[in-house]
Amino acid sequence: MTVNQKVVVVTGGGSGIGRALCRRFAAEGARVVVVDIDPGSAAAVAREIGALAIGGADVGDEQVMVRVVAEVLHQRERIDLFCSNAGIAVDGDEQTPTAEWDRCWRVNVMAHVFAARAVLPHMLARGEGYLLQTVSAAGLLTHIQSATYAVTKHASLAFAEWLSIAYGDRGIKVSALCPQGVRTDMLNRAAAGGRTFLLDSAIEPEQVAADVIKGLAEERFLILPHPDVAEYFRRKAADYDRWLRGMRKLRVANP
Repeated sequence: MTVNQKVVVVTGGGSGIGRALCRRFAAEGARVVVVDIDPGSAAAVAREIGALAIGGADVGDEQVMVRVVAEVLHQRERIDLFCSNAGIAVDGDEQTPTAEWDRCWRVNVMAHVFAARAVLPHMLARGEGYLLQTVSAAGLLTHIQSATYAVTKHASLAFAEWLSIAYGDRGIKVSALCPQGVRTDMLNRAAAGGRTFLLDSAIEPEQVAADVIKGLAEERFLILPHPDVAEYFRRKAADYDRWLRGMRKLRVANP
């Protein structure tokens, strides 16, 4: 897919990777819709790039996502690419309160489900459409310091795989964006808390957006802004026990 003149919706579009995606899509000629829970952030990005803004949108609320899709179809008549990008990171283990597990589950997993429920009928009726889901390298590998993040990102990747299998022969393309460290507020907060092991290899959001453009053009399922992730994934599959031992050592070195 090339995005020129396509209607592109980006959730979490007011900051970080989402903002970079909105800017790059607009530069490529797309008709962008910036969706964010923060109305001010959505409006600011939309003004900058000449886009439609939908603020106050909690992606973890299904009725909100239904309204977002309905509003875009009313304003733009179609949706060619839906980027389910919003996500949260919460440090946690098995003792993390259930409410926090639920919050991560709704934003990192169910938001993708809600978006697909809302937009797929329109895409399937047209016989074409594209779903880009921001997952994380944690979905392929893990997150050594957060069970909540690792588990929900694995689940979001599994859902993207399922969508591709279920609808790939009906004109629906699916890509999973799986970066490692990206220089966003999320990574900065982790670094401030002493979680610095991803900083050395961190890239700018603009590089992620550039890789997304390439990945969409090639219609690749996995979009990996950090090429090393593919090698790590191969090593994990080749010798799972060795990989787990390595992750334990990495966790000890980065408590």
